[in-house]
Amino acid sequence: MEFEKLREIIKDVMNIDEDEITEDTTFENDLGADSLDIFQIIMGIEDAFDIEIDNEEAEKIVTVGDAVEQIKNAVS
Repeated sequence: MEFEKLREIIKDVMNIDEDEITEDTTFENDLGADSLDIFQIIMGIEDAFDIEIDNEEAEKIVTVGDAVEQIKNAVS
């Protein structure tokens, strides 16, 4: 569930086909996301899942899978 919702957020921010997004996809290298894109994605995650990701944890997010783990940790 987290992955599907996250793919939707990434698709909207990056304007790409969600079929291109896997858990191994990196935000910077694979998607070409810059710091503003990543900020928008994190804001989308926080809104969609009603969580807060602090800056230290956000800096550790490199792949979509990393973001999924952050969501799972924050929700549980």
